[in-house]
Amino acid sequence: MFFSNRTAAGRQLAGELARLGLVEPVVLGLPRGGAPVAAEVARLLGAPLDVIVVRKLGVPFQPEVAFGAIGEGGVRLINGATVRAAGLGEWDCTRVEEAERAELERRQARYRRGGERIPLTGRTVVVVDDGIATGSTASVACQVAREHGAEQVILAVPVAAPQALEQLRREADEVVCLSVPRHFSAVGQWYEDFSQLGDEEVAALLAEAARARPPAPAQASGRVPPQTGEVVVDAGGTALPGLLTVPKDAEGVVVFAHGSGSSRLSPRNRHVAEVLNRAGLATLLFDLLTPAEARDRAKVFDVMLLALRLTQSTGWIRARLALRICYFGASTGAAAALMAAAEPRSDIAAIVSRGGRPDLAVSRLAAVRAPTLLIVGGADDQILDLNRQAAAHLRCEHQMGVVPGATHLFEEPGALAAVADAALDWFVRHLPHLGVVPHRSGEHREM
Repeated sequence: MFFSNRTAAGRQLAGELARLGLVEPVVLGLPRGGAPVAAEVARLLGAPLDVIVVRKLGVPFQPEVAFGAIGEGGVRLINGATVRAAGLGEWDCTRVEEAERAELERRQARYRRGGERIPLTGRTVVVVDDGIATGSTASVACQVAREHGAEQVILAVPVAAPQALEQLRREADEVVCLSVPRHFSAVGQWYEDFSQLGDEEVAALLAEAARARPPAPAQASGRVPPQTGEVVVDAGGTALPGLLTVPKDAEGVVVFAHGSGSSRLSPRNRHVAEVLNRAGLATLLFDLLTPAEARDRAKVFDVMLLALRLTQSTGWIRARLALRICYFGASTGAAAALMAAAEPRSDIAAIVSRGGRPDLAVSRLAAVRAPTLLIVGGADDQILDLNRQAAAHLRCEHQMGVVPGATHLFEEPGALAAVADAALDWFVRHLPHLGVVPHRSGEHREM
């Protein structure tokens, strides 16, 4: 795999990271080359961007051999075995460390221009570089991130040498790498444009990211200011139109995943959204596909693509609202919601499927952890049977709700109102501050 430049590599890397469903990650670039890759990853994940400045401590007579490393905040890592093997005295180590500490502080001041580094305590940290040849610097960066309190460290790179990657899998909780070529000699050989970067370019990337970062959610009082309007959702670099409604003092946000042939303008889903809004829940209705993609029937039924878009859009809304997230899926959108919720780090509070196709996500249903309600019309025989079969694969708390006499589009009098009421009840049951005792897992009831 070849990359046209570091920004393009970052765009592809962000797509893979979005599949992990990371919750409020911090993206750290290894300067200098990793900074533009990290900037694009942070932009597309809607995450804050910073650098992780580390310096290896090289043996004086053989600098390529490291006897330790230092990082910001006074972090110091020393390999005693290497120190003893090289016969280094305290003065030798101190002299090297003082020189490297001075360079580290110079770079830190130049990159951030007086700004503070982003705190890592308790956070998921994504360490990004433009590629890995030996892995020594990336290894140190992962260790430094842990020393600063990172709860989870993910290493993400576009390309890496196979032997280096194996070692790094022991340093990071997870490694994401797009390409591991067998014949690897240098990182630059995998880029068409591998221009060298200066300190000022790194500083400019950080400054631009800081300006573009959305204001921190209103968490001090636990309240989110009301808002309603058209938005453009950034889903892994794809701009998707949407409608975001946040009532006053919202307690959660429901992200709608539309089905085949539908969009954010679906009158049925908008009706359900209005009911949720009146009850104090925020909603995001957005198109999972661009207009051109929506004309391609293969993409309309590409549940993996729809799930990826939903995961990416979930990251976008999570960066803007400090609220628990629920999914409401219809038709193929319900399958996408279940697949997205099955990702290992997904943190979805609850899922409702309306006339959905959970059978299209059957391979991932056992991994879904979010409480799931499957609503089906009583007269929609084929979909009802498919939902019953799919429910048998769910291991999470779940229910099937049947609307008597309703067909697939719930057009019968009172049918859509029953769907909206059931969805509201399910979401309220499973959201913090609003929850009550849930129904028994696997319960089947008519509405």
